[in-house]
Amino acid sequence: MGFPKEMVDVFAAVLLLMAIGVEVVATALLPRAAGFTQPWWSTVVLSGYALSIWMLAVVVRAMPVSVAYAVWAGLGTAAVAMIGYLFLGESMGWVKAVSLALIVLGVVGLNLVGSHG
Repeated sequence: MGFPKEMVDVFAAVLLLMAIGVEVVATALLPRAAGFTQPWWSTVVLSGYALSIWMLAVVVRAMPVSVAYAVWAGLGTAAVAMIGYLFLGESMGWVKAVSLALIVLGVVGLNLVGSHG
C-alpha cells in the first residue's frame, strides 16, 4: 500500500524546494572555494551540489524530469541572482530584473503545463 498521490506530490514539491535551497547556498558559497583552492569551502560546495542533485533525483521519481529540472534550474538561477545583488555586490539593472521575472514566469508556465498536460 503506497502513499496517496497528493501526499507524494507535496513531498516531491517540498523536497524540490529543499534541493533548490541547498544548491543556492552551495552556489553562493562558491566564491569562498576560490577556484577550489580552499579545501574546506570546496568540500562544502561540492557536498551541497551532491546533496542537491541527489534530492533532485528523488524528486523526479514523482514528477516529470522536465518540470522538476526547469523549476530547480529556473528558481535556483533567480535566487542566486538575487543573492548576488543583495549580498555579493552584484548589479541589478532593469534588463536583468525583467529577465529574472521572465525566468520565473517560464518556470510557472512549465509547472502548470507539466501538472495538467
